[in-house]
Amino acid sequence: MRPDGRALAPDFARGVMLLLIALSNTAFHLWNAERGPDGWHPVDGSALDSGVQFAMIIGLDMRINPLFAFLFGYGMMWIHQRQLAAGADSGTAVRLLRRRGLWLMVFGAAHALLLMAGDIVAYYGLLSLLMCWLFVRRPDRVLVRRCWIGLGLMLLWVAVAALPYLVDGFDTGGGPAEPSHEAYGAHQSDWASAAGTRAVTHLIVGYVGPFAALRSGTFVVFVLGMLAARHRVLEEPWRHLRLLRGTAVAGLALGWLGPLPLALAHVGALDLSDAMVSDLGPLVALRDATGQAGGLGYVAVLALLSHALVTRGAHRSRPVVAVSAVGKRSLSCYFAHSLLFAPLLAAWGLGVGEHLGSATMLLAGAGVWLVTVAGAYAFELRGRRGPLEVLLRRLMYGRAASSAVRQPVSDGRTDRSVQCGTPVPQQGSGDAGP
Repeated sequence: MRPDGRALAPDFARGVMLLLIALSNTAFHLWNAERGPDGWHPVDGSALDSGVQFAMIIGLDMRINPLFAFLFGYGMMWIHQRQLAAGADSGTAVRLLRRRGLWLMVFGAAHALLLMAGDIVAYYGLLSLLMCWLFVRRPDRVLVRRCWIGLGLMLLWVAVAALPYLVDGFDTGGGPAEPSHEAYGAHQSDWASAAGTRAVTHLIVGYVGPFAALRSGTFVVFVLGMLAARHRVLEEPWRHLRLLRGTAVAGLALGWLGPLPLALAHVGALDLSDAMVSDLGPLVALRDATGQAGGLGYVAVLALLSHALVTRGAHRSRPVVAVSAVGKRSLSCYFAHSLLFAPLLAAWGLGVGEHLGSATMLLAGAGVWLVTVAGAYAFELRGRRGPLEVLLRRLMYGRAASSAVRQPVSDGRTDRSVQCGTPVPQQGSGDAGP
């Protein structure tokens, strides 16, 4: 816990998460590159590009979504618990969460239409409405039971994807997927046409995706975040060190080994049919399922790192404060990614994405994140919230401020009830944190 009474881990985790989101989204801006059968990463470029693609498949693809989901679920339950502690009844707290979810859907729709097809703010806004109904007020034992059900659904999902290959041979199945950049409209030179493409993609990602998460079991990480919030795992990591260490080791092992066959096939080290590595193939299903464990592993690592920083007094250092400042303003910084990325890289903007490869695009993603770090740090020094956090706060409380009990924010402490757990569609990124 920092001297201002605000836990480091949630803010720091969201700040790092936004870096990973920025890196994850870079593949969608390579609109002039030749794609492989899964549609995600280019298959052309230099040896360095191939190395970057290998690392992204192992460490980023569908591994950051679960990190985002955990932090978003954690934030939802944190808001609910905070309202109860302040004297509100559960119904009032849930109504506040529903209002937040609805406004996040509005924010996400605007984001997708204007700049970023793979927006996940709306995705998690809708998912949060479903979670309010299904989980928020349920006791721990019910949440645990439904986590086991979700895990079973994920295993079934992988088995169903693999079954045709086991029955009919490894050359069966679907063919190459549509290149990812086409769903994002990055290749279209006319902004209006690109906006139409983004709108269609957004309907699928933002409004079909949450129901698919319930069907496939990937809601598990979201619910685990809610459980962790009830037990203050991120606020009090020193009480949960054994759990965090075990989760870090097991989560990273599963999260990195699961996509290894797909990564090896992508760089040509394994000779597999296009059907095996297509978007509907078993290796992609395995990558996605094990990504849930990988996301939990990242959460645990960031919680342990935050604990170590506080223990050693390093949480006061300028880099840690700057990264945490991004986490406090995660919604604003997430949208800022697109404001910087899209006009610079898309064909309807300056079109720089045409000339970049995976390695140089990764540098561009890191540069965009650093710009947001500088901006967030400047806001932190002035004691100001992010602009979208301010707007969301006003929309959330608005006229209902008198019925939604909340504690005042003073001495530079930011009200975490509006810090969206952001963080990306496919791999994209968005509003996600406590």
